[in-house]
Amino acid sequence: MRLARLVRLAGLVFPVAYLNAQLPAATAHTDVPVKSVMLFSSGVGYFEHAGVVHGDGSAELRFKTAQINDILKSLVVQDFDGGKVTTITYPSQDPISKTLRSFQVDITNNPDMASLLNQLRGARVTVQTPAEHISGTILGVETRPRATDKGAVIETPTLNLLTGATIHSLELPAITALSLDDPQLQDELTKALQALSQSRDQDKKPVTINFTGNGERHVRIGYLVETPIWKTSYRLMMDGKSARLQGWAIVENQTESDWNNVSLSLVSGRPISFMMDLYQPLYVQRPVVVPDLYSGLRPQLYEGAIATSTRGGRLADMTVTVPPRAVLVPRDQVTSRQDYVDGVPVGAPSYGTAGQSVQSAATTSQLGELFQYAIANVTLARQKSAMIPIVTDTVGIERLSIYNASVLRSNPLNGVRLKNSTGKHLQQGPITVLDKGAYAGDARIDDVPPGQERLLSYGIDLDLLVDNSKGTQTGAVVTARINKGALLIERKLVSSQDYQVDNKGSHDKTIIIEHPVRAGWKLAEGLKPVETTPSVYRFQGNAAAGKVTLLTVKEENVRQETVTMLPADVGQLLTYSRTGEIPQPVRDAIAKAIQMKQAVIELNNQAATRTTQMDAITEEQGRIRENMKTVDSKTPYYDRLLTKLNEQESQIERLQKEVGDLQDKSNAQQAALADYLNGLTVG
Repeated sequence: MRLARLVRLAGLVFPVAYLNAQLPAATAHTDVPVKSVMLFSSGVGYFEHAGVVHGDGSAELRFKTAQINDILKSLVVQDFDGGKVTTITYPSQDPISKTLRSFQVDITNNPDMASLLNQLRGARVTVQTPAEHISGTILGVETRPRATDKGAVIETPTLNLLTGATIHSLELPAITALSLDDPQLQDELTKALQALSQSRDQDKKPVTINFTGNGERHVRIGYLVETPIWKTSYRLMMDGKSARLQGWAIVENQTESDWNNVSLSLVSGRPISFMMDLYQPLYVQRPVVVPDLYSGLRPQLYEGAIATSTRGGRLADMTVTVPPRAVLVPRDQVTSRQDYVDGVPVGAPSYGTAGQSVQSAATTSQLGELFQYAIANVTLARQKSAMIPIVTDTVGIERLSIYNASVLRSNPLNGVRLKNSTGKHLQQGPITVLDKGAYAGDARIDDVPPGQERLLSYGIDLDLLVDNSKGTQTGAVVTARINKGALLIERKLVSSQDYQVDNKGSHDKTIIIEHPVRAGWKLAEGLKPVETTPSVYRFQGNAAAGKVTLLTVKEENVRQETVTMLPADVGQLLTYSRTGEIPQPVRDAIAKAIQMKQAVIELNNQAATRTTQMDAITEEQGRIRENMKTVDSKTPYYDRLLTKLNEQESQIERLQKEVGDLQDKSNAQQAALADYLNGLTVG
C-alpha cells in the first residue's frame, strides 16, 4: 500500500524516497578502538585510539558535554602513510531550541501540519490526494466547518493553494503526500531534522575526525579527559619482624567505550592539570587576559621526616636501646598440603611470608619525574570498575608505639615504621593490617617514593599509659645592650615538658613520642630527636616492661624587649642596673642615666615644694583681706594686717623667682639627659 512507504516527520507526511534523496551521502566511518589508557592520580586520563582507514573516511567518538573542553584542549590526531587530517567537527553548545530557530523552517515546538505549512507561505509545493495531484504556491491554512455523516459539525484545517489564477482548497486530512519544490527549503528542513536527531542525548556529543588520502592507512587519536582518580588499597600482612605488602589498584571505566585488551598505565604522580572553557564562545575585551588556574595541594598523613640523629640514640632522661633496623625477608614458596585445620593447610606459610597466590599484574618503570604501573591486555566494559593487583612485595617494618597528645592523650597507638623497599612508588590509600593472620586495624599512608619510610598506626596500645600533665615555664634576663637610648633586653624562656611512659605489659616496647614544633622555640642543648617534620619532633626510645620511663623535653625561646630609657621609670631602670646577667658597661650606663634622672626629679621636687608654699601664702592672704574689710582703717590692728600682707607679697615674689630658677635648671638637666641618652650606645 502507498501509505506503507510514507514517513511522518514533525507532523508532516513525506515519501520515503524523498527523505532518502534529501539526506547527505554517507561518509565511510572507520572504527578506531581504544588501544592504550593512561590514568593519572591528578584526576585526568590519556586515551589513545588506533585503527585503519581506507581512502577518505571519518571516525566518530562520543563524549560527555563536560569533556568537550578537555578534548578541544588536548586532542592529537595522526594520519600515517601519506594521509591528512582535514577537519574535526562537533555540535554547537547552543540549546537545541536556539539551533532549530536558526533554520528557515522552525520545528522547535513539534508543530502540526497546519502550523508548519503556515510557516511555508509563498513556497511552491506538490500535493497529492487520493483524487488529484496538484502543484502550486501556499497561500495559507485556515479552519473551515464541515458537516459529518451524522450531522455533527467539526473544524477542519484546509490548505489554500494558488495554481495559476486558481485557488484550490484542500483539506489536510485528505493529503497523502506533500513535497517541497524549493531545494533550499528542502535542505533547511533536512538540517533541522538532523539537529533534532543529534540532540536526543543532551549529555553526549559526537566528535567527528575526517581523514583524506588514498589506500589503506593507519590512524591514531589521542586525548586527555577528566577521569576518576585511580585509587590504591593495601594489605600489610605481618609475621614477627617480616611483612608482605599487597596493593590493589581500583580502576573505573567511566568512558563511553569498552576497553578490550587495552594497554593500561597507572601513573603515580600529580602533574599540573587544569580546565579551560574552549567550548563556549568567549568574548574578551583586549588587553584583558584570562588568568591561569592552579590545582591545590592536599594535606599529608604522617609526614616524611628529616633524620636529625642516629635513630635509637640516648634521649635526655629516657632509657633507650638501639632498636633493630627494618629487615627485608625474601619471599617464601607456598607449599601444597593435604591436611587442613579450619580451612588452612597444616604447616602453610603465614600471611607475612605467603602470597604467591596473588601476583602483581603490573610492570613498573620511571616516567620522567613520575612512576608508572603498566598492565597489558586489560578488558573492562564501560561503566564498570575493577581491582588489579599491582604490589606484592616483601617490605621492611619496625614495630613501635606512636604517641601524640593531640591524637590520644593517655595512650600511644600501635604502629610500624614501614620502609618502601618494593622499588615502586606507593600511592596513598588505606591499609588493612593483619598481624599473624588476625585483623589488627586499619591505617592510612601518604605517597611514599621508593626507599623512603613512613609511620603507620592502626590501633590503640593498651599496654602503655602516658602522663604528660607535668610542664613548667620560667624566664630570666640573659643580656642587654643600649642602642641610642633604647635598652634592648634579651630574655630567655625555658619550657619543660615531661612524658612519663608506664609500660604495664610483659615485654619491652619501642616508643616514638611526637612533640609539637613551636614557632620561635628550639630544643635545649644536647636534646636531639631521631627525626623532625615541619610540625613535630620525634623522640624514640625503649619503654622497659613493668617500669615507668621518663622523657623530659626542654625548649628555649629567646625574646627581645625594648625599654626607651628617657621616659622609663627610675625603679624599672634600677632593677636592670642590679641584674648580674647584664654586662657591667651597660649597667654603669644605666646607673649614670638614673643619676641624671634623679637630679631632674630632685629639681622638680624643690620647685613643687616652693609652689606649695606659694599656694599656702596665697590662701592666707585671702583670709587677711577678709578681716581687713571688717576693721576700721585707722586702728592699729588694721595697720598690723596691712604689714603682714606686705611681708607675704615679698615672700611670694622670692618663691616665684626660686621656682623659675629651679625650672630652668630642671629643663637644662632634662636636655642634658636627653643628649646623653640619644648618643648612648653600649654593648
